[in-house]
Amino acid sequence: MDTLLFTAAETFHAARRLASLPTGHRATGVHGHGFGVKVHADLTARRDARAGTETRALGDALRQASAALDYQDLNLLIAEPGDLGIATWLGERLAESLRPGRLGALGLSSTAWQGVTSIAGMRPRGWRRYRFEAAHRLPNVPEGHPCGRMHGHGFEVLLHADLAPDDVTALSCYDRLDVAWAPLAGQLHHGCLNALPGLENPTSELLCLWLWQRLAPELAGLRQVVVRETRTAGCCYDGQGFRIWKDLLFESALRFAELPEADPWHGLHGHSYGLRLMLGAPLDEVLGWTVDFGDVKALFKPVYARLDHHDLSALPGLEHPGVGELLRWIAGQVAGVLPQLDGLELNPTPGRGAVLTLSMPDSARLESNPSASLDLGLALPSL
Repeated sequence: MDTLLFTAAETFHAARRLASLPTGHRATGVHGHGFGVKVHADLTARRDARAGTETRALGDALRQASAALDYQDLNLLIAEPGDLGIATWLGERLAESLRPGRLGALGLSSTAWQGVTSIAGMRPRGWRRYRFEAAHRLPNVPEGHPCGRMHGHGFEVLLHADLAPDDVTALSCYDRLDVAWAPLAGQLHHGCLNALPGLENPTSELLCLWLWQRLAPELAGLRQVVVRETRTAGCCYDGQGFRIWKDLLFESALRFAELPEADPWHGLHGHSYGLRLMLGAPLDEVLGWTVDFGDVKALFKPVYARLDHHDLSALPGLEHPGVGELLRWIAGQVAGVLPQLDGLELNPTPGRGAVLTLSMPDSARLESNPSASLDLGLALPSL
């Protein structure tokens, strides 16, 4: 079975003091953040689901919950307003406005470099984002492949780890991640990855594995290592398997003729859509990757040509161009050419969209889906 979860994101600004920290810690004084929050929710049972209004409904619920915290002293509202405490507070209020069990996951970021993720039925985790600049080449690619030439990237790495039961602020988790990352950063930053033992073939997948092998023995509760190689592509590894993603944009028109004429979505309008293709496959032992990012884009090109600069309402087989229906239409179009595809995310506007996870066991869907873990708390780059 497939799983469709709708997504919404908001930001708010607030002040706080974290009194539970040791005396002298910088966060014990009054300070403030521009927080980001993102949720994934199951809205497929809504009576108006086919009208394409799910993203509006979820966005309204999240906006109302986060507005209660905007420009507030969080200590007056939340007993311990660390990142986890704020996420818990928001989750409780969203659960009141959604049907029971509909909130699948919630992520909160207090900066662009750190946050927490809470997935239903799983232990909360914290994440930290790091960046390094390095050169590399892939020695095993076919002759003429651009990645065979020496080149470089501004790499980003995200590390996710379980929060300790007594880590009520999540700051201890962030500190643990910083300590574990520091010696690796010294090896990677302003270097050539091919020169490091074990990275002779430094694909995104093998870089994830290289990092995992060095971090896991030192970092209890490590859950996921993510490498973003470019603005539009990356890979994650959870100790068992690899998943990659490729981001694309397309510009399209649509209409929801079944909505009342007074509804602004009734008539012809348009979006700049952000689409993420997510793929899982065994590692190629020679090439060192699961699927070539370039091949993903090339194989998807015929479907992309049907989406970009078209009226989606006129696509054959797409009765309603809502985000959920459009995701399923795209999945059906690419099933034969990209069999490794196991998930898609689509955002008609920034912070509003849905994630479709394809044919995975219930226990694995949220755990292994990069959008459900990484993108929460605005942890992934904007599309």
